[in-house]
Amino acid sequence: MDRTYLRELLESLRSGDTDVEDAMDKLRDFPTQNLDYARIDNHRPLRCGFPEVVYCPGKSADEIASILSRMAEGSDPALLMATRADQSIWEIVQKQLPEATFHPRSGVILFRRGPEPTPVGEIAMISAGTADRSVLEEAILTARAGGANVVEYSDVGVAGVHRLFAVLPQLRRAKVLVVVAGMEGALPSLVAGLVDRPVIAVPTSVGYGAHFQGLAPLLSMLTACAPGISVVNIDNGFAAGYQAALINRLTCTEESTEHVDQ
Repeated sequence: MDRTYLRELLESLRSGDTDVEDAMDKLRDFPTQNLDYARIDNHRPLRCGFPEVVYCPGKSADEIASILSRMAEGSDPALLMATRADQSIWEIVQKQLPEATFHPRSGVILFRRGPEPTPVGEIAMISAGTADRSVLEEAILTARAGGANVVEYSDVGVAGVHRLFAVLPQLRRAKVLVVVAGMEGALPSLVAGLVDRPVIAVPTSVGYGAHFQGLAPLLSMLTACAPGISVVNIDNGFAAGYQAALINRLTCTEESTEHVDQ
């Protein structure tokens, strides 16, 4: 249940187009809905501005499909998202939500009913190499689901640093930057030393033996000498995209308020 849906319901109740009993019926699963194996947080879109996201590992395909379907019944327009899904999960979900889309590289399932809002602001999504693409895509899809305008810059790692410098003017236009890198994880520190915007660093599990499945870039990013960097967990493109969308939204809201005051 998002702000738009609740506002429209309250306006309809005030105007007399909806009676109290009908409104109560529409609010019957607010704020939570108990499915025995899951408790859906229907209040989260109103509280946080972003719906609860279904993390698929550890859940059966039938459970995931049921959760998403029940969430889809809750409001209109609706935005639903599931992460780390695979083809077998998607085949079950698609039967119940045929309008949903699946992005197999990142494992993201998205469903939107109603008009898609116009993207605002600008987030730069940067990857060191093509091997980091699955994590980058998860971040991109999350930020776009959060209403952000996202511009992608792939394969601009430090091994060919001239590729980064070629897009530096564009990077400096962004409200916030998400930098995804594996191997030694040096790219976020380099980027943060070149821009006056917050940088969200995402270590990936891409690399050879001493890379330790992403631990090496995680530690590199945590000990980066450039200020202005925050670091999320290994391969956690979702957290980076979510955080970037919040920063982008806050910045755009402040700019809009300043414009009105002037």
